[in-house]
Amino acid sequence: MLERLRRGCGEILADSWKVIITLFKIMVPAILIVKILTELGAAELLGAAFAPVMSWMGLPPEAGLIWASAMLTNIYTGVVIFFSTTGTDQWTLAQVTILGTLLLSAHNLPVELRVAQKAGCRLLPQLVLRIGSGLLLGVLLHHSYRLTDSLQQVAPLPWSPEAQQDDWLSWGLAQLETLAWTALVIVLLMTALRLLRLLGIERLLEWMLRPLLKLIGIAPGALSITLIGMTLGLAYGGGLLIREAERGDIEPADIFASISLLGICHSLIEDTLLVMLIGADLSGILWARIAFALLLIGVISRLMKRLNHQRWLVRSVAARP
Repeated sequence: MLERLRRGCGEILADSWKVIITLFKIMVPAILIVKILTELGAAELLGAAFAPVMSWMGLPPEAGLIWASAMLTNIYTGVVIFFSTTGTDQWTLAQVTILGTLLLSAHNLPVELRVAQKAGCRLLPQLVLRIGSGLLLGVLLHHSYRLTDSLQQVAPLPWSPEAQQDDWLSWGLAQLETLAWTALVIVLLMTALRLLRLLGIERLLEWMLRPLLKLIGIAPGALSITLIGMTLGLAYGGGLLIREAERGDIEPADIFASISLLGICHSLIEDTLLVMLIGADLSGILWARIAFALLLIGVISRLMKRLNHQRWLVRSVAARP
């Protein structure tokens, strides 16, 4: 019994180490590049480019800088800039909610797109999907809120972030802490996946969700990992999908569907709570986001099979025997 336990722990640690190394090879260079670009003013340039588009969703031009900063870094940066931008205390609840969906749909793109690319997904289609889906959902929410006269009151601001030091040392320590937590979470996830398989819960989940998976084009073999990514984040689910893709256990088309779904609808718990801090309403940042993601990926999966143009969207990264 002890020998089996020891062997199982060893396998979990070995698998975790492979996933951690794969992710860190992606994350560390991307984090450094983004920091340099941010110092050079890339966020301001990107924000200026997006400013005219914000009017499509009933948002002021300042929303472009907020979203651009989040796309280059993370949602927290977008939240901080939101609170530091003049006039956001007069935004309507609809405007704050639409901005929240933009932050959730496309953030930390240098890292998350590299994760998707490592799993076999082409970079440009994923970039278009992340930004385009955010804009489309934002436009749909804007018109639905306007036509139904919903969420037109001024949004309450329930929280304001504390000022943080912006020197390189503080930034470096914060990144090391993030990487350490990432490694710990991966080990816990690998352990949880092993327990789910041993207890038969994974098969139960597959049986319960198989009709939905069939509808949106995700293979049952990718179910558990997709659920992990949707609840905890693309880096975790994507890291596990990279492992499965390299093993050849999941077909490239299914990898594309899973990664695409995770791209526009991941970290439903943590990220949703974070965006709620700016006063966003759950009708947009959670319910509409989930429904929109499932519908969009279902349509894309069917088009992929009908048009047979998968090679432009995804490639196999399975190791050749």
